[in-house]
Amino acid sequence: MSLSRRALLALGAGAGAALALPRTGRAQGAGTAAAPGAVPAAASTLPAGELHGLSAFGDLKYPADFAHFAYVDPAAPRGGGFSQIGPVAFYNQALQTFNSFNGYILRGDAAQGVELTFDTLMARALDEPDAVYGLLARSVAVSEDGTVYRFRLRPQARFHDGSTLDAEDVAFSLNLLKAKGHPVIQQGLADMEGAEAEGADIAVVRFAKGRARDVPLLAAQLPVFSRAYYGAKNFEESTLEPPLGSGPYKVGRFESGRYVEYGRVEDYWGAGLPVNVGVNNFDTVRFEYFRDREVGFEAFKAGTYRFREEFTARSWATGYDFPALRDGRVKREELPDDTPGGAQGWFLNLRRPQFADPKLREALSYAFDFEWTNKNLMFGIYKRTLSFFENSPLKAQGPAGEAETALIDRLADILPAEQIAALKGEPWSPPLSDGSGQDRALLRKAQELLRAGGFTVKDGRLTDTAGRAITIEFLDDEGSLERHTAPFIKNLKLIGIESTFRLVDPAQYQRRLNDFDFDATVRRYSLTSVPGESLRSFFGSKAAATPGSPNLAGLADPAIDRLIEMVIAAQTREALTTACRVLDRRLRWNRFWVPQWYSGVHRIAYWDEFAWPSVPRPTYARAIPGIWSAKLRKAG
Repeated sequence: MSLSRRALLALGAGAGAALALPRTGRAQGAGTAAAPGAVPAAASTLPAGELHGLSAFGDLKYPADFAHFAYVDPAAPRGGGFSQIGPVAFYNQALQTFNSFNGYILRGDAAQGVELTFDTLMARALDEPDAVYGLLARSVAVSEDGTVYRFRLRPQARFHDGSTLDAEDVAFSLNLLKAKGHPVIQQGLADMEGAEAEGADIAVVRFAKGRARDVPLLAAQLPVFSRAYYGAKNFEESTLEPPLGSGPYKVGRFESGRYVEYGRVEDYWGAGLPVNVGVNNFDTVRFEYFRDREVGFEAFKAGTYRFREEFTARSWATGYDFPALRDGRVKREELPDDTPGGAQGWFLNLRRPQFADPKLREALSYAFDFEWTNKNLMFGIYKRTLSFFENSPLKAQGPAGEAETALIDRLADILPAEQIAALKGEPWSPPLSDGSGQDRALLRKAQELLRAGGFTVKDGRLTDTAGRAITIEFLDDEGSLERHTAPFIKNLKLIGIESTFRLVDPAQYQRRLNDFDFDATVRRYSLTSVPGESLRSFFGSKAAATPGSPNLAGLADPAIDRLIEMVIAAQTREALTTACRVLDRRLRWNRFWVPQWYSGVHRIAYWDEFAWPSVPRPTYARAIPGIWSAKLRKAG
């Protein structure tokens, strides 16, 4: 979707989705036929008052006796291998190197795919916006006030060493992650008061009154650790010791910083569960690491790894003309991506004094010529990002409607009248250039904004009211965006801003981001169709002061804090949409980024040895390699 894999900042497998109290236990839609080996959780066997699934607003597609998800092939063959350069990174995972298998703390660069080794209480349905169904948990009972969740565990759950996974392990894991997990996890669990075991098969998770809607979902999708194994270790240390998990895969061969393989667990305890039928079909799943993007592409063409999602427009437009593609051994496709496009751009560190004035921040956007960049560097295949909820109904467009206006008026006690009026008008968007690469009209507009902010140019350099020169260092850990940043830097110089592109190694880059030691960097914030608690981590004032948080810009705006709480408190999808649109208006009003681009499609290439299920593809995820399988080959 985005040009840079590194630009995608993902919070984790379930951290961006949202969950509220289940209003009912009813499901919409019919069940699916039983699959070989499936273990359906029949509705008649669920204890009274317990639910087989949860969603944000109580609607579930699948009934309690469903046999498998509709987007899988229950008879998919098992075997073969899948290999790729990982497209996304969760928590402390890195995209260009790894030195740890502890993927749930701040320290270290965790290997991609480590989440495959752990099971969770519940698992996402990829054809619903926010629903989860039982994995380790057979069912869940929720108190009337929504503060207590009792997860009933499956008695057959086992860790890879054969030991039983019970409620003590669940309670241990959630309490450990709340106390010592990655800052994103800690903040996400702020409204979780604690977890405890009620016998061997009931894990009780308690939440604060008024908790965020999606905190139970986050808890239900976090990994469950062995208390016997992790209780004897320092959880806050990074380590290359393969972890003890309970999931469908475990760590196999690896070479730090180069590759890691995960081998499918042949006697995996949960293979026949409805949420696992038709998935995890490969014997091995391998992640490759390359410091240089072009080297990585050449390795794909040579067959070193077998699947690639292409994030570089130039490669997609000109590089896929090699023998294996011409003779059909390699296929390429563009898959529609109907999920929210998120927000990619150069994010400005508002902790830096040079970015204190919003007029300067807006002026920067007039110096970036997207139209020229898209045509000359990206072959015209991208669209301009305007919104933090791009490519979704949550995006603010045009003057505020009646519902949005009513919500905006609720901010009148903390915002001046002119800002209230601005929020009700057209939301701020970056300018449209003439595509020349040096639009003089836009550069004059930038200069007008700077003069209005009291900035002056002395000896060709822009200075603030205290006489300090304005400079910007664009920090990156790989060079693929340097050619896009260079024309931007050139235009900035024309308005007196001296800028540089600074390339550092991935470990130093991550440390500097964790410590907020940068001027500007590229990120892509990927939000779900039902955002909730994760918004606090992205944009909340508390996160701005939390090292390692994804609030890289240091945004601390009381109006945004209040709007986030309105999003979290929304009780209907309509109310959620309204609150997100107003939040989008306020985020864009702050002008703390220079928007870049998005695509709306997945551009994939793969060696012709994989098979899709012959059913509709899921709407809310790429689902590769999860539901793919190896093609059956005829003997001889």
